[in-house]
Amino acid sequence: MNRFAQGSLAAAVMLAALAGCKQEQQQQQGAAATPAAPVEAPATQPPAVTELKDVIENTPSYVIGISYPPAASKYPGLAAELASYSEHAKAELLKAVSELGNDKPTAPYELSLAYDVLVDTPAVVAVSGDGSSYTGGAHGQPLVARFVWLPQQQHLLKAEDLVASAKGWQALSDYAGDKLLEQATVRAQGEDLSPEEQQAQVRNLSKMIDEGTAPDPVNFSQFQPVLDAAGKISAVRFVFPPYQVGPYSDGTQTVDVPAAVLLPHVAADYQGLFAHP
Repeated sequence: MNRFAQGSLAAAVMLAALAGCKQEQQQQQGAAATPAAPVEAPATQPPAVTELKDVIENTPSYVIGISYPPAASKYPGLAAELASYSEHAKAELLKAVSELGNDKPTAPYELSLAYDVLVDTPAVVAVSGDGSSYTGGAHGQPLVARFVWLPQQQHLLKAEDLVASAKGWQALSDYAGDKLLEQATVRAQGEDLSPEEQQAQVRNLSKMIDEGTAPDPVNFSQFQPVLDAAGKISAVRFVFPPYQVGPYSDGTQTVDVPAAVLLPHVAADYQGLFAHP
């Protein structure tokens, strides 16, 4: 091969190499200039809205009636709590019906439950649930429930969260126990009993009161706020179902604990809900 041919071949090889390098460089630059496909964040699912619908069921073996206030459906979390309580009560009744087998009750088993809105403000909402579940016997089992919903925090306020310390529970226990004993004494004095019989009745009730108001959040789980004109909590009304602090004949009993008594023991997160002296 002559010198000219050798030079032409070398030049061709060099041009090919340069072209390859340039093409590779362009590919690398193009790859660098093309942004990576963005990773999409998972879509946030909105909370499920529970639509509260009244329940009416009537069969030869049982009757169920549950009513809800329309206002409660404004708060999906609260609505879910009410629905859960109702479903549990209904399941208990149907379980009792199933245990009858082929037998029929002398009177239909019955679940009656009505909810009412007690308080509805931007800061606090309270709903009562009252009724009874009858599965035989002299009378039905009372159903007493209170639900305190905090719309701004989107959660249910529970007794164990409201009071922050064992000292607070002891103070609450002492106050409620004294008030219930006063109420029992007044009732006994209004009955046609001798002084000795009155004392014996109050003495027996005091044992139930001591047990039912022991310093345990479970004993104070049912409560509702009492608001002042400014919408602040001026007292908390603790609700005691029949049998907790007295016989069935005494019914549901309540004690209003003023904010001045309760506030020193309220958890810091909820101090702002209360009226301050």
